[in-house]
Amino acid sequence: MAFQTLPQGDQKGDRPWWLIAFVVMALTLGIVIFVSDLYTQVFNTVVKGLGVTVFVTLIGFLLATALGLLIALLGMSDHMALRQVARFYVEVVRGIPILVLLFYIAFVGAPALVALYNLVTAPLISIGLTDAMVVRDFSLMWRAIIALMIGYSAFIAEIFRAGIQSIDKGQIEAAKALGLSRSQRFRLVVFPQAIRVIFPPLSNDFVAMVKDSSLVSVLGVADITQMGKVYASGSFRFFETYSIVAYVYLVLTIGLSILLRGFEQRMRTRMRD
Repeated sequence: MAFQTLPQGDQKGDRPWWLIAFVVMALTLGIVIFVSDLYTQVFNTVVKGLGVTVFVTLIGFLLATALGLLIALLGMSDHMALRQVARFYVEVVRGIPILVLLFYIAFVGAPALVALYNLVTAPLISIGLTDAMVVRDFSLMWRAIIALMIGYSAFIAEIFRAGIQSIDKGQIEAAKALGLSRSQRFRLVVFPQAIRVIFPPLSNDFVAMVKDSSLVSVLGVADITQMGKVYASGSFRFFETYSIVAYVYLVLTIGLSILLRGFEQRMRTRMRD
C-alpha cells in the first residue's frame, strides 16, 4: 500500500488524511513563495540559517545520545554510588527548562570552563607557549550545543534504561551460561533487542530537538529562527516572515517523522523475518 511507511491516523488503520492536507498546504505555500517576490526574499533569508539548525541538531543529538547511554549504563551499575550519581543527574537536569539551561551554560558554565582552562594552562601561559583564553573565544553556537546535549541526555538516558530493562532476564541468563562477557551480552543479546523499544521515543526526541534548536536564537546564533527574527525586525513583515519560519520547521519535522517512521517499520519487518 502507498501509505504503509507513512504515519497512520489512528489505530483503526485510517489513511493519513492529515498528511494529505499538510502536503496540499505546503505545496500551496511553496507556489506562493515561488511567484511572490516578497515571500521569495523572506524564504531566501530564512533558509540561510538552515545549515546552522541542521548542524546544531545533529551534533547536539549525537552527543546527547552518547552521554545518555553512558548515564543509563551508570544507572544500572552494580555500584550504588554510580547509580545514585546517575539518578541525581537525570532528576536535576530534567527539572531545568531547556531555555534556562541554555542561559546557564552560556553565561555561567562557559566562563567557568574558560577560567578552569586558564588555571590549568597557567604555567604554559606564563612562559608564552600558549595564550590565555577569553570568554568570547568560546563560540555561542558550541555553548548552545552543549546546553542541548546536557538537557536532552537526561531524557535519552531514561529511554535507554527502559529499553534495556525491557529485555527478558532469561535471555541474559542464557547468554551468561554460554560464557559471554558482560560487554558481549550487551552488544550481542541485549542491545539488538532493546533497540526496537528505544528507537521510537529516541526518534521523537530527535524531531523535538529540531524544534528546540530554535532556542539558540536567543544567543544570537544565526539559525532559521534568528534569521527570521533579524529580517522581521528590519522590515516589519512579521506575518510573512514567521509564516515562512513555521513552514520551514514544519517541512523539516514532518519530513523527518515520516522518514523515521518508515525506517522503524522496515527495522521491525527485518527483525520479524
